[in-house]
Amino acid sequence: MKTKDDCRIFKTTPETLLIVDDNEINRAVLESIFSGEYLIEEAENGKEAVDKLTLMGDNICAILLDVIMPVMDGMEVLEELNKMGTTGHTPVFLITAETADSTLKRAYSLGVMDVITKPVVPYIVKRRINSVIELFRARKQLSQKVEEQHSKILDQAERIIQLNMGMIESLSTAIEFRSGESGGHVRRIHDITKYMLEYTEFGNGLDNETISHIALAAIMHDVGKIAVPDAILNKPGKLTAEEFEVMKTHTVQGAHLLEKIPQMRNHAAFKYAYDIARHHHERWDGRGYPDGLKGDEISIWAQIVSIADVYDALISKRVYKDAFPVEKALKMIAEGQCGVFNPKLLSSFFDVEKKIRKIYESGVDKYDRQ
Repeated sequence: MKTKDDCRIFKTTPETLLIVDDNEINRAVLESIFSGEYLIEEAENGKEAVDKLTLMGDNICAILLDVIMPVMDGMEVLEELNKMGTTGHTPVFLITAETADSTLKRAYSLGVMDVITKPVVPYIVKRRINSVIELFRARKQLSQKVEEQHSKILDQAERIIQLNMGMIESLSTAIEFRSGESGGHVRRIHDITKYMLEYTEFGNGLDNETISHIALAAIMHDVGKIAVPDAILNKPGKLTAEEFEVMKTHTVQGAHLLEKIPQMRNHAAFKYAYDIARHHHERWDGRGYPDGLKGDEISIWAQIVSIADVYDALISKRVYKDAFPVEKALKMIAEGQCGVFNPKLLSSFFDVEKKIRKIYESGVDKYDRQ
C-alpha cells in the first residue's frame, strides 16, 4: 500500500483517489477496493471535498462522490467542480443509491463520467473506474506529447524565421557595403521604422507582429541597388540626368528581385517589402518615382521608410557628401529640400526625433524609451 509521502513523486500521473461520502462504512468499503492501487483521501461532506481539491489539485486522479450529504451535497460539489474546470481533466464518479432520472440527467450534464449504484459490486466498480482513469491518463500523456511537439515546432519555426531574417539582413547589408556604406544604414532604417510605428499615431491598429514584419521589410528598401552599376552607385559627384534615371530603377528592380525569391514570397513581410522597395521614393505631392503616387496612395510604411531614409542619409557620411549636422538636416527636411512628406508624418517625426537620435549618439541600436 502506498503512503502519502509517496504521492510527492507523482507530478504528471496523479495516484490519489478522493472518496467523498458522509457514511464511514461506505468510505471504508471503497477504500478496501482501491487502497492496493491508489493513495486514498477521504472527505465526509462536499465542503471538505472542495477544500481538499483546492489544496491537492492535479494530484487527484479521480473523485468518487456520494449525492446525499450534509453541508454541501454531491450536486453542489459537481456544480463547484464544473466552475473550477476540474471535470475536464479529472474523472468524477457518482456512487449513490439515488437513481432518479432527473438526478442522473443533471449529474451527466455537470460532467460526471459514470454513475455507479449502491451497494457496489467490488470487481465491477473497480473495472469501470480503473478503465476511465487509464483513459484520462492516456489522454493527458497524449496532450503532453502534442504540447511538446507543438513547442518543438514553434522553436524550429522561430529558428527558421531568425535564419531568414539573418539572410535578408545580410543581403541588404552587402548592398550597403557595395555602395560604400558601413552596413549600419539598414539596421537604423529598421529601428526608426519600428519606433515610428510603435510610438506614434501612424502605428495605430497594427499589432506587434505586423510592426515587426514591416520593420523587417524596411531593411530591404534598397535591395534593387544590386542592379545599379558601380560607376553610378559609387560616383562621388552629382549624377547626370541619365545616371539619375538609372539610379531610379533600383525601386522597380528591388520589387522584381523580391518577387523572384520563392522563400520571400511566402514570408509574411513580403507584401510590405515589395511595397517599400518600390515606393519609398514616392512623394506626397505626386512628383516621386516610379509610379507617381501621391497623398494617401502611398502606404504609411513606405512613407515612414522614406523619411527615415532621408534622415539617415543626411546625418551620415556618404561617398558623395559629408554628414550634415542634425539641426541642418532637420531644417532641410522641414523646408522640403529632400522631398515632400505627409505634414502629419513630419510633425510626428519631429516630435520623436530626439529619441531616434540616441541611436546615433550611443552607436548602438538602442533607444531610451522611458
